[in-house]
Amino acid sequence: MVQNKASNIRWFVFCIIFLLVVVNLIDRISLSIAMPTIAKEFDLSPTMQGVILSSFFWAYALLQIPGGWLIDKYGPRKMITGSTVLWGIFQTLAAFSTGGISLLLSRFMLGAGEAPLFPAGGKLNATWLSSKERGRGAVIMDCGGPLGAALGGIIIAYMIAVIGSWRTVFGIIGVITMLLGIVTWKYLRDTPQEHTKVNEQELKLITSGQENATQSAVDSEQISTGIGIPMLSLASILFGRAAWAMMFFGLLTWGPSYLAQARGFDIKGVGNATFIIFLCGSLGSLCGGFFSDSLVKRGIAQRIAIKGVLSISGISTLIAFSLLPNMSNPITAITTLSVAAFFLMWGSLYWSFPALLAPKNKAGLVGGIMNMAGSIGGIVVPILVGFILQKSNDYNNVLFFFAGCSVVYILGTLSIQLSKQNR
Repeated sequence: MVQNKASNIRWFVFCIIFLLVVVNLIDRISLSIAMPTIAKEFDLSPTMQGVILSSFFWAYALLQIPGGWLIDKYGPRKMITGSTVLWGIFQTLAAFSTGGISLLLSRFMLGAGEAPLFPAGGKLNATWLSSKERGRGAVIMDCGGPLGAALGGIIIAYMIAVIGSWRTVFGIIGVITMLLGIVTWKYLRDTPQEHTKVNEQELKLITSGQENATQSAVDSEQISTGIGIPMLSLASILFGRAAWAMMFFGLLTWGPSYLAQARGFDIKGVGNATFIIFLCGSLGSLCGGFFSDSLVKRGIAQRIAIKGVLSISGISTLIAFSLLPNMSNPITAITTLSVAAFFLMWGSLYWSFPALLAPKNKAGLVGGIMNMAGSIGGIVVPILVGFILQKSNDYNNVLFFFAGCSVVYILGTLSIQLSKQNR
């Protein structure tokens, strides 16, 4: 009997990527949640805390371009599997840290292990989804980030409170991460043609929706920098993504300390507030992607829909961060931070740009370059926030800095050139 209905294996693949991103961020935020406790145990200054929180991004940024090249060469499946196992190993090793330097080294290697995941997800977006589905694919992947931060915030905080040892908690989540590598290898494939459960109808749905986008990307390659994107668009993507990352990773790395020191929450309160803020971010990521795709379905050009949604994202975060310093009530501040996170995570749509602008065989590389820019933002912001606090001892100055980042995020987004062919 001939099947008339397309299978949905492509969404199962992105559910796996979503799960990996969730665990990825749980591992990342574990140090931020434990940092007030670790800082006391290791007698760390605010500047040293910032350096340690930043160290994750040193290797993460350095390996984005090589990682993107390796993804294009060897495929996402191998790279994601190896990445998952490696970052699980280094998360476990962090539990054996004896001071600031050893903790810094474990975080550096954790960044190396996690580096290929997001560019590989961008590659899968280009090979597994039609052009009309890439907005949803991008946000399904990226919304796992704030959801992982939300779950990590409350899970890690309560585990530390109950178990009484941040070391044991780090070891547990590290082992769980390594086990996920087996799941990754078993169920992921580089292309839909390689997956035995993708039926003919689904394959036709995917490939027919890629034809116009592929031709557009090939045409753009002939007038671009050699990686498939005009120089102005590439620079705009890098600045916009870096500014976005400084806000997101600023909240991720220093948010728990802000809640504890500036708003007076205990560790469980920090966990609860972090959960609420980043859960709103996760919901915002999904809403932004589905909102963008719904605009496209209604006939609005994809270039206008994506840039419009991202512009709303930047304006909303600018307003939120500008208002926060004048709020004295902790509940009002948490509500405002939640609203900021909701709209900030509409920035997940940036992961649709590699597939929209670059040739398919360069999507992994372009995704790596873009993520490197975000990683540089991740390197700078923890150290810069630590320096601001060391000099001023005032979190309001940090919030004004984030408002400035939102302005760069808006300008970078508006400067990206999406041609009329990028529908």
